[in-house]
This record gives sequence, C-alpha cells and structure tokens, in this order.
Amino acid sequence: QVQLVESGGGLVPPGGSLRLSCAASGIIFSRYSMGWYRQAPGKQRELVARITSGGSTNYADSVKGRFTISRDNAKNTVYLQMDSLKPEDTAVYYCNAEFLGPFSRYWGQGTQVTVSS
Repeated sequence: QVQLVESGGGLVPPGGSLRLSCAASGIIFSRYSMGWYRQAPGKQRELVARITSGGSTNYADSVKGRFTISRDNAKNTVYLQMDSLKPEDTAVYYCNAEFLGPFSRYWGQGTQVTVSS
C-alpha cells in the first residue's frame, strides 16, 4: 500500500518560512520523481516544484528564488523549504510521486499553508 504523508503546514505571517515534508512508503522512493503541487480555493491544482530521481529540479515561476525542493532517499522523504512567503502562497499543498515506466502516480492527503498577518 502506497502512502504519502505530508507534514509541516500551518499559519505563518507574510515574509515567514515553512518547511514541508512528505514521507513515502510502499514505493521504491529513489526511482520516483517527486513533486509538490498546491490548490487554492476556486483554483486548479498547480505544480509548485519537482525533483527527479536524478536530482534535477524545476519550479513554477511564481516560487523561483523563494522555494527549494530536496529529497533524502535514505529517509524516503521529500522536502519543500518555503521562504519569503506571500499571501498568494496560501493553499493546500500536495505531495506527488510519479514513475514513468510503467506509469504510476500517487498523491498525499494535503497540508494547509496559510500566509496571513
């Protein structure tokens, strides 16, 4: 049974920082591309950041220079360090795991991030 369990969300003032974690089980973690997505109320889910099995990363333009994705294959965990947070970063953040051959995709349950004073 595959599980992706996010943690680290919460309420933070503008300009603050949060670190999200996603612990994976039931998959060969090192083979998976891992991503963070977010969904704000009334909006579609969007990609925030992704890190491949080889360690390559890509980011949404809106978070470049503020967010950093990383992974620890020994701990089966992917992280999202979020700095200089803005109110528009408020959303539910979801962890995602993808494997291309054969294709499989899994989602976590989401963690709420609220940026407000």
